[in-house]
Amino acid sequence: MLVLIGYIVAFGCIFGMYVIHGGNVSVLAKALPFEMVTIGGGALGAFIVSNQPKVLKATAKAIPAALKPSRYTKARYMEVMALLYELLQKARKEGLMSIEADVEEPQASTIFQNYPELLADNHVVEFLTDYLRMMVSGNLNSHEIEALMDNEIEAHHAESHGPVGALNRLAGALPAFGIIAAVLGVVNTMGSVGQPPAILGGMIASALVGTFLGILLAYALVEPLAALLEQRTQDAAKEFECIKATLLASMQGYNPATAIEFGRKVLFSNERPGFLELESHVKGKK
Repeated sequence: MLVLIGYIVAFGCIFGMYVIHGGNVSVLAKALPFEMVTIGGGALGAFIVSNQPKVLKATAKAIPAALKPSRYTKARYMEVMALLYELLQKARKEGLMSIEADVEEPQASTIFQNYPELLADNHVVEFLTDYLRMMVSGNLNSHEIEALMDNEIEAHHAESHGPVGALNRLAGALPAFGIIAAVLGVVNTMGSVGQPPAILGGMIASALVGTFLGILLAYALVEPLAALLEQRTQDAAKEFECIKATLLASMQGYNPATAIEFGRKVLFSNERPGFLELESHVKGKK
């Protein structure tokens, strides 16, 4: 909702002030369809050429998700830590082998079933169960597992950053495509120098719309969207870092209540629950 409100404010103020200052709306209305095809078509073609299919698919999936509220909220992070607490508490009381069935078949686990939102997130479930499986096997120490976690988090961040980079490149190219459209308009105008001044003026105005439109789409539409996706990728990384810190603390011998405190501390302050708030939530889930 905030994304749509932001776009409405931006475009409303830009076009509203143009009208208030006596701008001729008919010039824009007449030129916009043609300029949109020139700029939008050129930019779309270049966008397809400059990105691999996996990035194109990820971008197509990320844009609609960006229009929705972020799922990385305080409530979600508390669910993550409550899940970790339950698993680690069971392992502490009954031994690491007691969670083997939960790790191997999370969809059938009564513990995971208490957290349907997290269970539906394959990335989180896979990340968590993979490292719990390593802990159960006992073949790796905490330093080796930490190195593996860092590598996986880095790979996940690079992959999720694909749409951000693609949109930033698009935003950088749009003003140039606007200039191309404007130049084509000027070429067309120069080919009609015998026309009356009123017609030539309209043709020049239409040509300048291309420059305006390229800059507008770049800095009022595409670049803000890329910035929002960048923030979402940082929030997603924090979720993995929370899991990482909690599991490593558990491997170093801390009890589950203390281990999830390690995880709580890595979260951003806006989404980080308080100590008592998290404790109450965990006890409520039990």
